[in-house]
Amino acid sequence: MTDLFTPTKGQLVAGVDEVGRGPLAGDVVAAAVILGDTVPAGITDSKKLSENRRDRIAADIREFAVSWAIGRASVLEIDELNILQASLLAMHRAVAALHIQPHFVLVDGNRLPRWPYEARAVIGGDALEPAIGAASILAKVQRDAELVALNDQYPGYGFEKHKGYPTREHLQALEALGPTPSHRTSFGPVKRLLRQGS
Repeated sequence: MTDLFTPTKGQLVAGVDEVGRGPLAGDVVAAAVILGDTVPAGITDSKKLSENRRDRIAADIREFAVSWAIGRASVLEIDELNILQASLLAMHRAVAALHIQPHFVLVDGNRLPRWPYEARAVIGGDALEPAIGAASILAKVQRDAELVALNDQYPGYGFEKHKGYPTREHLQALEALGPTPSHRTSFGPVKRLLRQGS
């Protein structure tokens, strides 16, 4: 069991998490959050919350956090680097974008980006550390909104429902319509379709 992190007095601690490692389309999006004295109620792993609940808590986080920021790695960067390195890059960019730099960073998972910050990786941290949970919520809300917008750009794929994940509906749409420029060409189902069409 991971010991909860206890900051020293006056220490600014950022929580970082990313969403979008598994989908076949869209950027991988990370958020970094430094919470203040007022910690919004209900913060936990974003996947455990309904969409409406996530949206409400995200609004509270944006209002009460000392600082928060979004970082991303593009579909092109995912295909060039691989999804793990792209995820670490997105987290690095999220922390760098904070308008107040933290003294310490807590990262969800078991890997840390290469950066100058003192940091700790926390497995299951989005459910254990409020700052990481807050980051997971902001990242999830941001990415989901982007995939809903992608559905307007590329109708017929169902992006507003599956958010780019490889559901049956998404795979059937890929077979029927072919990949969009927002699909990750290094991911198996997309790569196979492109190979078949070449």
